[in-house]
Amino acid sequence: MKKDRWLLIGHGSRDQESNEEFLTLVSDLRKKKAGQPIDAAFVELAEPNMKTVLESYGDPVPKRVWVLPLLFFAAGHSKTEIPEVIQEVRARFPHVEFHYGAPLGIHPILLDIVHKRVLQVEKKVSPLPKEKTAILLIGRGSSDPDANGDMHKVSRLYWEQHRNGWVETCFIGVTRPDLPGGIKRCVQLGAERIIAIPYFIFTGVLIKRIQGIVNDHRETNPGVEILMGDYLGRDPSLMTLVEERFEAIQKGPVLMNCDVCKFQFPRLAPESQGGHGHGHHH
Repeated sequence: MKKDRWLLIGHGSRDQESNEEFLTLVSDLRKKKAGQPIDAAFVELAEPNMKTVLESYGDPVPKRVWVLPLLFFAAGHSKTEIPEVIQEVRARFPHVEFHYGAPLGIHPILLDIVHKRVLQVEKKVSPLPKEKTAILLIGRGSSDPDANGDMHKVSRLYWEQHRNGWVETCFIGVTRPDLPGGIKRCVQLGAERIIAIPYFIFTGVLIKRIQGIVNDHRETNPGVEILMGDYLGRDPSLMTLVEERFEAIQKGPVLMNCDVCKFQFPRLAPESQGGHGHGHHH
C-alpha cells in the first residue's frame, strides 16, 4: 500500500542552529505521529532544499503528498516560490496528488505562546502595572504588504487580550518601522518598561541582531527598563498547530483564515469589541 507523505518546509538560515531547531521540530512530530512518513526541507540557505525532496517522491511513488510551509504569514515564499516548485514536480509525477497547505497564520496558539514569553520576562523582574509596560513585537519584515499587515494584526489581537499600556509592532528588516524606531516610539509614549518579543519560530542571525540592538538601546535609555524575551521556539502547543494545519489540507482547499474571528475566539468577544456594542440598527 502506498503511504501518504507529509512534507514540512522551513525557511532555512545561514545559522546552522536555526536549521537544527527546525529539524528537531520535525523529528518531534515524527515521534508524535508514529507510522506517518514525515519529511523536512528548506526554501533556501540550507539543505535539503524543497525541490530535491519533492523530486524524491518519484521513487517509490506515494499516492498523496501533503505540503505545509512552516512560515507565519503568506508572502513571497508561500505565495509564489513553493507553489511554483510543487507545480513543476507535479508535472513530472502526474500520478501523485500534491496538496499544499496554508502558513501558520494568525492563531490563538501563537498569541498564547507570545504571552508565555512575556510572562517569562516578567517573572525575572519586579512587578510593574501592565498599563506602564509596552510589549514590542518584532517581525521579520516583508516586501509583501499583506504579511506586514498580518504582523500588525497580531499586535492588535494581543492588546485585545491583555490590555497592556501599549502593544507596538516593528520589523528587523525590509520595511518600517524598524526596531530602533519601535523602541523610540515606546519611550516617547511614556512606557516605563519595554518587553521586546521576536516573533520568530527559530533562532538565527536576525535574533542575534535583535539582541544587539536591544542591548544598545538599553544603554542609551537608562530611564526605561528595556527587556528582551525569547522567540516562540519549539513550544509544545506549536506542534498542535502544525497538526491542525496538516488536517486542514486533508479536509479540502484552505480558502480563508477564521482562526481568530470573534465567533471562534471567545476571548476577543464581546468585551473587546472596541469598547462599544455592535448591535444592528437597520
